[in-house]
Amino acid sequence: MTGKVLVDGRLHTADVGTMGEEGYTFIVDRIKDMILCSGYNVYPRMIEEALYQHPAVREACVIGRSSRRRS
Repeated sequence: MTGKVLVDGRLHTADVGTMGEEGYTFIVDRIKDMILCSGYNVYPRMIEEALYQHPAVREACVIGRSSRRRS
């Protein structure tokens, strides 16, 4: 795994990001993340964007978790 993540001294995380004018890095998406839920391909970013529509949600992070019930 390490050989695939560290390439030429750089850490390849499969995250997509941008760098702001002040030099801060902002992660905006993940290339390889996909959650298989009851036969549907669900991307964390889609769920996060739906959560952001609620006024009480300031930040969100969606992570897949194994489930015996939903496979």
